[in-house]
Amino acid sequence: MFVISRLLPSFCTSANAEPLRGESESRCGELQQIASVQLQPGCFGLSPPPEPEQKVSVAVGEMTDGANQSLALYCGSSPPKAADILKDLSVSAIILYSLLTLMTVIANLVYFEEVIYLIRKVPATNRRATIMWVSGLSPVIASTSCVGMWIPRASMITDLTTAVYCAIVIHKFLEMMIEEFGGDEVFLKHFENTFVRLSTGPCCCCCPCLPAAKISRRLMFLLKLGTFQLAFLRPVLMIFTLVLWANGTFNPDDLSVSGPEIWINISLTVSTIVALWPVSIVFYKVKDELKNQKITPKFILFKISFILNQLQALIINITASAGGIACTPPFSPAARGMYMNQQLVIMEMFIITLISQIYYRRKYHLKEIDEKQPTVKTQDGQNHLSGTITEGGKSSV
Repeated sequence: MFVISRLLPSFCTSANAEPLRGESESRCGELQQIASVQLQPGCFGLSPPPEPEQKVSVAVGEMTDGANQSLALYCGSSPPKAADILKDLSVSAIILYSLLTLMTVIANLVYFEEVIYLIRKVPATNRRATIMWVSGLSPVIASTSCVGMWIPRASMITDLTTAVYCAIVIHKFLEMMIEEFGGDEVFLKHFENTFVRLSTGPCCCCCPCLPAAKISRRLMFLLKLGTFQLAFLRPVLMIFTLVLWANGTFNPDDLSVSGPEIWINISLTVSTIVALWPVSIVFYKVKDELKNQKITPKFILFKISFILNQLQALIINITASAGGIACTPPFSPAARGMYMNQQLVIMEMFIITLISQIYYRRKYHLKEIDEKQPTVKTQDGQNHLSGTITEGGKSSV
């Protein structure tokens, strides 16, 4: 078209440089108009080539958009796979992962050694079983956190496992305090015609007007029922949560009213508060009687383990949801917050496991039970047990 536009002026003029007349002149004018129209930018899909500066700007814009899309994909995605973490580990991260894994292994070895000691030294009673359940709280939390640290996509399953175990331990801790007296019957006889204070935490610490309750078999049943409801309800709700998660209808980050997450959390919170109330009631009743069994340090360690596992994770999740934790690929803010909580929990539970070894690794003698049994016995029974004969105010063997 460029050539045609150049040749038309010479074609439309005569040899003596005079323009053509009549029809030929009009025809040449139409051809020039057509040529000019066809040379306009964008005609027939043709467009002038972009300038070099425009090409550079387009390329930079495409790269920026791609980076933003990649960052948005990481920040809004689910936790990364284990392979994605392992291939990007730095030297410092390898040292950190190795150290935390070693802490978890040591915590489990300490617990297994304690179990072997209890089997060898403590009679096979309910007391030994409850001690094993309660003392295993910190190693179990450390183990599940370590698995979640290495396999982030399994964090939901490990957290549910920890929550179920904590619910069972709350019930077992109440049973352990009762078993320190030799069981329900000995406990009821020892505290017969005595009262317990109901205005304790975490449920009714702000209600000092509540009347004291007399210890009875019915009250004992209600106290155990208060802890057992959590040990039963939490596994049921956790299984229901896993079913919804597998179906794709459960999102842990969805805290809207229409989502199931907020209602499940509210139900579990109320159930947990109700379960901790009987534990506090019994503890404040028996803490003076069980000084030799170190029940106060055990109760403090139990509370610390529970608070660190539940409250610490809740605070970090709220911080991540509020934007306080930045997105660091391949971790989204929620996944990074969960990752940070798992590392902290492993170190905390390692320390608690070592401290618990001091208070749980001991032999529970039967003499400790006999000292707590009622002393109301007949004279003949006492003479028969002691092997003595009373005669004239004197005793002989």
